[in-house]
Amino acid sequence: MAKKPGKTQNSQAQSQRASKKNKIPADEPSPSLLQAIDQDPVLPFEVKDGPERPFLQIDTEIDEQTDKSAPDRKEKIVQLRTMNTKVERLLVLSLVLIASYVRLKNLSWPNSVVFDEVHFGKFAAKYVKNQFFFDVHPPLAKMLFAYFSSMAGFKGDFLFSKIGEEFPSDTPYVFMRLFAAVSGLFTVLLMYFTLRSSGIRMWVAYLVTLCFAVENSFVTISRYILLDSPLMLFIAAAAYAFKKSQLYPALSFNGSRYLLATGVALGFAVASKWVGLFTIAWVGALCAIRLMFYLGDLTIPISKTIKIALSKLIFLLVVPFILYATFFYVHFETLINDGDGSAFFSPGFRMTLKGNNIPQNVYSDVGVGSVVTLRHLGTHGGYLHSHTATYETGSKQQQVTCYGHLDDNNKWLIELANRPGVTLNSFQNITDGEKIKLFHINTQHRLHSHDHKPPVSSNSDWQKEISCYGFAGFNGDWNDDWTVEIDKRKSTPGDAQKVVKAIDTKFRLRHSSGCYLFSHKTKLPKWGFEQQEVTCAHSGKPHLTLWQIEGSESAVLPSDSKRTSYSIPNFWSKFIESHKVMWNINKGLTATHVYQSYPQEWPLLQRGISYWGNHNRQVYLFGNAILWWSVSFAVVLFAIVSAVELILWHLGSPVLNEPHVMNYHIQYVEYILGFLAHYIPSFLMQRQMFLHHYLPAYYFGILAFAHAFDITVTYVCKKKRVGQVLALIFTIVVVAFYYYYSPIIYGTEWTKEQCKKTQWFHGWDYNCNGFVDDLTEYATIPTTTTTTAAETAAAAAAN
Repeated sequence: MAKKPGKTQNSQAQSQRASKKNKIPADEPSPSLLQAIDQDPVLPFEVKDGPERPFLQIDTEIDEQTDKSAPDRKEKIVQLRTMNTKVERLLVLSLVLIASYVRLKNLSWPNSVVFDEVHFGKFAAKYVKNQFFFDVHPPLAKMLFAYFSSMAGFKGDFLFSKIGEEFPSDTPYVFMRLFAAVSGLFTVLLMYFTLRSSGIRMWVAYLVTLCFAVENSFVTISRYILLDSPLMLFIAAAAYAFKKSQLYPALSFNGSRYLLATGVALGFAVASKWVGLFTIAWVGALCAIRLMFYLGDLTIPISKTIKIALSKLIFLLVVPFILYATFFYVHFETLINDGDGSAFFSPGFRMTLKGNNIPQNVYSDVGVGSVVTLRHLGTHGGYLHSHTATYETGSKQQQVTCYGHLDDNNKWLIELANRPGVTLNSFQNITDGEKIKLFHINTQHRLHSHDHKPPVSSNSDWQKEISCYGFAGFNGDWNDDWTVEIDKRKSTPGDAQKVVKAIDTKFRLRHSSGCYLFSHKTKLPKWGFEQQEVTCAHSGKPHLTLWQIEGSESAVLPSDSKRTSYSIPNFWSKFIESHKVMWNINKGLTATHVYQSYPQEWPLLQRGISYWGNHNRQVYLFGNAILWWSVSFAVVLFAIVSAVELILWHLGSPVLNEPHVMNYHIQYVEYILGFLAHYIPSFLMQRQMFLHHYLPAYYFGILAFAHAFDITVTYVCKKKRVGQVLALIFTIVVVAFYYYYSPIIYGTEWTKEQCKKTQWFHGWDYNCNGFVDDLTEYATIPTTTTTTAAETAAAAAAN
């Protein structure tokens, strides 16, 4: 039988010491300023004897009935890790003032579009206009920018067309940037409170947070209309709320409300960018680890552990999903007018938008003599299309493409392959296996394929060119013949699986040579108007050879013949379709970019991103190298130290017995998991990657570094003054780096000589030659040509 758990002599002594430490006599004098900011927030851990081996008891789950010091201990932990003194309030106030100055300084400059403001400012304008658009990111952060811009009177007239385009005087871009700056300010405060909640001394948390407040990259992203600043705010809020929930017993009121706050923050994060999914994964991993401790704690019943697990599931998964879906609902309800972004979506989706031009109430029956439009189903390329322009390679015959807009050049006449040009007096359905020709109405040529290489995919032996060919009096040849093959599994059950029906029938067109009419995302060059290439494929993926008839007209069908339209999707159908499109487009962003970088380069800060350059000034996203490299070094050092400790533990040496060392390891591991959860997925992505994709991981890296910093200057350094001096020197160096590199944060004056002195490495590729030789030259350089939106529109119309 298993022995009843009991305390060892060591744990009894430890509990007695903790009990004495927790109780504060009523007549105890108030601590001095230095004592207040140096108050130790780490208490001894509880270790009890189990049937086989000692086990760690979670601080917040100590049984008050068996341990009379438990209430005092719980209150003491919360007290030591919560802001409750005037001294700390003054420290927080100073952080607010410093971070406000750093982030709010001269937000009106640059007075033109910076980096991805060209996208997210434009999306805000479209929200204001209720005009549908497409983006690979979820909607929340963009909606918030739109909300704040509309509060400031923005009418959506300025479209943020290109980087460097100056803002008209009636565009409230400063107010929009203010939202990003305030988000950055609150992120600074959340870092401080997160560090305090995880057991870092007040003055150490203050210095590390001060370093974060002036971290160059986070300052830069929080000054412009970009998604990164609100995203980091929500991630930071989730980290803080979750660490705060750990201070209270599970299922308690305070523990539950902070867990709920965590779920809300996670919902906000993932609704801003899918990076929030990595934050959810981090929280999930910590919950799983904590549940292992619950299972190992013999004083906690299994039934309670199950209740705890269910509560975490609801708060941390169900709540975020509800919020995420809600924001998409608001997104769909706001963007009610058709726009260019709707071309990525199905016709049924587009029919929910006002002003759409999707054919409705078309004839259901399709037959010989019907004039039809054919939509490609495997891509968002649109309709089978031809025009008078010819290929510049191959046969040099008439181009055939996929075109995303309704156009008369999308219309084709269906003919029987053995009776081309013959008009029937009665209607004849197109059946499965029917051999047809497709006659292009506008150019009077037929859809054709032959043994020529396609214009772009010329290296593919399995693809042949598709063209239009013919001349007056020519009825075509066997190269114009196509056999209809209905895909019964994809088509609507019933007649649509036997004969071709508009919208309901999905089919393939097999050429007489055996290849299938095919299209993919490849675009033709400018001579092909960058429309989507259409070829004849012998081994193409099946979904890329699938077509449907969207529009159908027939002179021989009675006017009362059955008509059909696309079915209107409900919210969940639109929700699922939008995510499929977002996923496919996102993973297709593989084009190279001059400032792209790779995940293995990020920890070393090998290069940044040029955001803006004009008026002999530049904005360049770049990290604070001192803090950046310190974080990377701390990650590597911890891995080495942990490996050594693991070896020593297997050799019988006791480790992790000292409370500060235990807390350091627990907190550091939790934050490093956050770092890895946000960093490792970057290696799996095949899309364009930039330095700003590292910032969520870097944030957790700073939290982890703070614990390494704390234990170094307060525990490893036996002389307290030495640790304090080292911490102060480090902070001064970080602030100095921010100051010397601030011209490329704010886009302010700099000289070539000053700039070149800061380029320590070749990869730090901000353009120093763009600056002037002497600062006095800036007095002669104009910085604005302010116009109104109406003036901008008038100038564009005149050109």
